[in-house]
Amino acid sequence: MIKKITFVRANKIKYGGGGAEVYLSRLSEALTKQRISHSITHSIFPEFLPSWIRVLLFNLQTCLTKGGKFYFSLERITCPDIYRAGDGVHKVYMRIENKSIFNLLHAVYLFIEKRCFRNAKHIIANSQMIKDEIIATYDINPKKISVVYSGMNFKKMDYQGSFDRLSREFSIPQNKKILLYVGSGFKRKGVEEFLHIVALLKNRDLKAFVVGRERNSQFYYQLAKKLKIDDQVVFTGIRDDVDDFYAISDIFLLPTHYDPFSNVVLEAMSFENAVFTTRQNGASEILKQPFIMENPKDFSIVEKIDNLLNNAEHLQNIKRQNKLKSAEFSIDANLEKTLAIINGANEGADFTN
Repeated sequence: MIKKITFVRANKIKYGGGGAEVYLSRLSEALTKQRISHSITHSIFPEFLPSWIRVLLFNLQTCLTKGGKFYFSLERITCPDIYRAGDGVHKVYMRIENKSIFNLLHAVYLFIEKRCFRNAKHIIANSQMIKDEIIATYDINPKKISVVYSGMNFKKMDYQGSFDRLSREFSIPQNKKILLYVGSGFKRKGVEEFLHIVALLKNRDLKAFVVGRERNSQFYYQLAKKLKIDDQVVFTGIRDDVDDFYAISDIFLLPTHYDPFSNVVLEAMSFENAVFTTRQNGASEILKQPFIMENPKDFSIVEKIDNLLNNAEHLQNIKRQNKLKSAEFSIDANLEKTLAIINGANEGADFTN
């Protein structure tokens, strides 16, 4: 009988971690509260090694030491019991981003990914979009894949406190409308398109914040100047007070090129934001149709954003509706569905301490 769940994720949970690391942190906290025994396996290999070598070595690390462990993997490995495909389908990502198969990291990912999907007892997709991609790309039996949307912990919103703190730093006038982007990896997440949308808006009485990191930040600074919106757009870099930005913003915009399910969409909704994102984001499945862009360059949403900015009552209604909708996606609800899948894969298992 299996007594313990071993979660597998190469990167440790740390400041500035990605969506999978954040999700795993929330899930671990929820499991601890329910006294469910679990551990987390991380990579033991140094970061100075080439990425493709670290990926191969981590796969060896996990599979050679598996023994009788029950692996719930959030990482592509060839020996998972359950695999949560939170990173999406790499083969699809490569096609969308036009990545070369001759890059050793991509070649290794594809080698492991195919075996990961085939060897897992069960797969959890964090959106229907990802389930469909797995089936279409690797011909996996649909019955082997369950869709479980991401979950989050809900926080108390303090608009005035958040506004007071940020207005002192960024000189934000009272009642100024705020547009927000949060995320790292600006190219894939659509910051270029975000800036073009801001530039096309007729309503100029607003401030737009870009929160996150990017190696090639200068390109985006120069683009904002070229579009003559550098007086409206603020690039903040990485912040540990992201919740304050969510709290004061009115509209959250993520024109991403590919995202299995962006946690930031749920977070923005929970802080009463109207939210727009692309159909290429699995999180779009929880939004109403008018708020879904057909692609990152679907600039038809410019008129919709302008209409919201000019209609305070309608904007407030949308914000309230999103907060209510986000409440359906708690980490506890996610854990309940996840445990049902784990127990289904291992009848008679008892993970409680």
